[in-house]
Amino acid sequence: MKKPVSKKYIIDLVKLNPRDPESLRRVKSAMAERYHTTIITNSAILQKYMEVYKTKQDRALPQLLRKRAIRTLSGIAPITVLTKPYPCPGRCIYCPVPKDMPKSYIKTEPAAQRALLLKFDPYKQVKQRIESLEANGHSVDKIELIVLGGTWSFYKKQYQTWFIKRCFEAANGRAAKSLAEAQRINQKAKHRIIGLSLETRPDYVTTEELWRMRKLGCTHVQIGVQTLHQDVLDLVKRDDTLKNMARATALLRDFGFKFTYHIMPGLPGSTPRKDLAVFKKLFTDPRFQPDMLKIYPCVVLKFSTLFRWYKQGKYKPYSDKQLSNLLVQIKKIIPPYVRINRLIRDIPGPDIAAGNRITNLRQLLHNQGVECKCIRCREVRAESFRLKDVSLMKRQYRAGDGMEYFTSFESKNKKKLYAFIRLRLPEHDLVFKNSTAFVRELHTYGELMPIGSKQKKVQHAGLGKRLMQEAEKIAKQKGYKRVAVISGIGVREYYKKLGYRLKKTYMVKELR
Repeated sequence: MKKPVSKKYIIDLVKLNPRDPESLRRVKSAMAERYHTTIITNSAILQKYMEVYKTKQDRALPQLLRKRAIRTLSGIAPITVLTKPYPCPGRCIYCPVPKDMPKSYIKTEPAAQRALLLKFDPYKQVKQRIESLEANGHSVDKIELIVLGGTWSFYKKQYQTWFIKRCFEAANGRAAKSLAEAQRINQKAKHRIIGLSLETRPDYVTTEELWRMRKLGCTHVQIGVQTLHQDVLDLVKRDDTLKNMARATALLRDFGFKFTYHIMPGLPGSTPRKDLAVFKKLFTDPRFQPDMLKIYPCVVLKFSTLFRWYKQGKYKPYSDKQLSNLLVQIKKIIPPYVRINRLIRDIPGPDIAAGNRITNLRQLLHNQGVECKCIRCREVRAESFRLKDVSLMKRQYRAGDGMEYFTSFESKNKKKLYAFIRLRLPEHDLVFKNSTAFVRELHTYGELMPIGSKQKKVQHAGLGKRLMQEAEKIAKQKGYKRVAVISGIGVREYYKKLGYRLKKTYMVKELR
């Protein structure tokens, strides 16, 4: 018979001190026999544990009880929401156009499934994810809000403002009269949105559009690039050019945004050799140099023009071996200042008519001994941390009309990354028009620690403050008059403590 989890049950379980999944399973089985109940779920135990041990928590046990603990081991709690179905200006042949979904999204994808069930209501999507993450033991103090669904810039401006306002209201737990008010509330809310990601097409990246994104609170822009071969772009009807991609990239970078390229190996007209050349060009040609990548190998999905081409014998996707060999070569050339956010798109196998169906490809490559220097593969996560083992690393590279400085705290062998900062020294100050350096990203890795926590984890070891000091030092040495941070709304209070003040949606500090 199932009974509510009692305080005594929790105290007895803590005394038995399970430290790994197998010992936890044995302890739960023994407890079920002792208390004449069914085996209690981890989430129910965790919820009661948090009530009983409000201040004196052993971090090891909650970590063991958490469902998918890796979700918050990058230092933030990512929450993905989808916009409503809406026309897309593109005519790309690989994009599916399913009924009742934004273009290119499938109903069975996890985030899309949740959005559909909640009728694409932004408030409900954010609220449900916060509650779900907290129920599974995750801290949701620092939220990275990821907005997906077609071309964001093509949606009506009134809908954009309403959508983002409702997301902030869900995080705040209260209504607001305007988006600006919702943002002010969020600066000191329990659930702070410290980053906002929007996705659009390069041809919609303009000065006017980027200012609008800043007013919404956007800090990160994802753009579909797909390939750097013009003949392939033309064949798949992408309606874009390399010149335009470079233009959009330059604007994003000089506005201080961090940005992700979506790249699609295996498109019609491409080959593994041509695809590998794309990745080499990305990091040798200063016109590009993305901060992050989403690598989505081309697959054949129903409701797309490509599906018809496949049925007609006009297109054949890469074999598993071809794709695996290509990804191994790609991973070898990724610079240490780049993060591969996704190596595969989370599309359920039944929806794929042809092409790769392996969803844990990154893990399989890792198990084969493939070493990758990208940020995600080097994140420290929940591993032990000692300040004396940390080294300050400095890297710089040319990107567009300016220099990028990637300064980081890493292990001495460079295999573990604890924190980093991206500093942009532009030749032309598009935002303030007067010699401004931009901090485009500051990130401390490790387990997400609640705001104000006194526990000595990577996130609260002062690494972020030290990196900001390094960035200010570099900017001053190079003759810049001020530093501007493209701060998320929920992290403005942090920068205020470092002497920064709000100006034109950025947190700014004069260098004297």
